Amino acid sequence: MTTYAADTLENHTTAGPSAVFTYRRTGPRGGVPLVLLMRFRGTIDWWDPEFVDRLAADRDVILFDNVGIGYTGGEPRDTAEGFADGAIEFVESLGLPRVDLLGWSLGGIVAQLVALRRPGLVRKIVVAGSSGPGVAPGTPEMGERVLSIMAKPDADAEDLLHLFYPETEPARAAGLAHLAKVAKRLEAGGPAVTEDAAQGQLAAVGRLLAVEWAQLKAQLRAIGRPVLYANGIHDVMIPAIGSYKAAEQVPDATLVLYGDAGHAFLFQHIDEFAAQVDLFLGK
Repeated sequence: MTTYAADTLENHTTAGPSAVFTYRRTGPRGGVPLVLLMRFRGTIDWWDPEFVDRLAADRDVILFDNVGIGYTGGEPRDTAEGFADGAIEFVESLGLPRVDLLGWSLGGIVAQLVALRRPGLVRKIVVAGSSGPGVAPGTPEMGERVLSIMAKPDADAEDLLHLFYPETEPARAAGLAHLAKVAKRLEAGGPAVTEDAAQGQLAAVGRLLAVEWAQLKAQLRAIGRPVLYANGIHDVMIPAIGSYKAAEQVPDATLVLYGDAGHAFLFQHIDEFAAQVDLFLGK
């Protein structure tokens, strides 16, 4: 099996007012760092190491666990705004004056809220497999199987393949390859997301589902930062129409959609998406 530089990254800690954060850092220092924000029920062990290596080829990349998640201590949050405050606390604990943000799934919503709550801290935002901090009109409801898997603390490989990849042979092969790559970290026995933390994340998602369109539009129009929205056409968790509707409202937005992919398009099309990120952020 290929060994990636991200597989060998050491854990570091930094203390904020409400938690001691665990993070990993890779790539050349200098310029604006790129901070990655993880999905629901995910820790820093779940970032695809090949994807991290590709992003870090030309820039400073930082992975971290938010308050009460995975390796990071503190009381778990139960609102997206609380997660955004945790991300702000982490960035400030490192003394970083400005960052770019890349958030996947729930992390994409959190990234946008960070920009709304602390505009001067954020230069550009990449929102992957996500939408604005709410639900746009016309967005299909999540299917029963998706909701059932989200509620499970022990989702298996077949569950994850259903959530993240279309039911085609190439997509399934890409999904199995991704799971094999992250297995090295996961098998080392790092902490998973506790059920208390997962319930907090579910509560945050529930609040996001209740945000009215008028409020969501106002938030999106107020972001005031360039945003790259990217998604897979066959996303069963956060349908691509949400990315499209968000991009319609953000004054400086770019939208990229992958026709043969779903929620984890960023790990199915690593080179292509990383190139888009490079172009958007500027190498």
